[in-house]
Amino acid sequence: MGPGGQPAIERTGRRPKQRRILPGFGLSLGYTLTYLSLIVLIPLVATFGRLWDIGARRFFEIITGPQVVAAFKVSLSSSLVAGFINVVFGLLVAWVLVRYRFPGRRLVDAMVDLPFALPTAVAGIALTQIYAPHGWLGEPLSGAPIRVPLTHFEFSLPIHLQTAYSWLGITIALTFVGLPFVVRTVQPVLEDFDAQYEQAAWSLGATPWQTFRRVTLPEILPALLTGFALAFARGFGEFGSVVFISGNLPFKTEIVPLTIYKKLEQSDYAGAVVIAAAMLIISFALLLMINILQRWASSYREV
Repeated sequence: MGPGGQPAIERTGRRPKQRRILPGFGLSLGYTLTYLSLIVLIPLVATFGRLWDIGARRFFEIITGPQVVAAFKVSLSSSLVAGFINVVFGLLVAWVLVRYRFPGRRLVDAMVDLPFALPTAVAGIALTQIYAPHGWLGEPLSGAPIRVPLTHFEFSLPIHLQTAYSWLGITIALTFVGLPFVVRTVQPVLEDFDAQYEQAAWSLGATPWQTFRRVTLPEILPALLTGFALAFARGFGEFGSVVFISGNLPFKTEIVPLTIYKKLEQSDYAGAVVIAAAMLIISFALLLMINILQRWASSYREV
């Protein structure tokens, strides 16, 4: 203490030097930039550097090829539909986990993260076995008769869907791998949201739908959009869980990552680099959109 009982920090105008667990800013920043450069930056720069040798004319010839365009259409459309499906059912799963208490809730909560831990190839094989023409779900969905055990009664569903080896199978696989992104993005927002606002709306005569649309949805909308963008980005670049269930038919069920793989098998390195660069550009655009949505969500909460 200084004269008059004032702390010494105010008398001298100096602050005591803070101890940090990590090294100083310069050293930590240097390690960070070096690590990111070796793991992320240099491979990306090398990919785009190859485009200089290929040339713009060759680039557009490859990227506008019929098979490549068809693969982009399959990947983008299936990722988009899977993202919308995950928005609906991901919100439902997050809502149940946050708002209700029931036996086995922790088990259900842990199962949401299963696509994160499960190898994508294992997921693809499991989904193919289930939705194959003779699988547990694929056979009844294709219109085959279903026999009731211990009886002679059988019936057929009034639908005829080919799930595995089709665009629908790709969408199912992408929905599987993208669901956790929506749930884990929306869940903390719902946990922080005060349910008293909903109760106040009910007390003023609002219906449940009006309460959700005007009170709850505006609060969770930024998180929903972020979860959709994350699920869409994951689905667009997915390979392991799709390659088994898609059937890999050119112009029908061939996805972009598989097209790159085929180019490499054919020693067409220029074609593989061009398609990979196009995917990187789309991924950068998605990353930018995700960051914008996250900033919007942060500013929306502050307001």
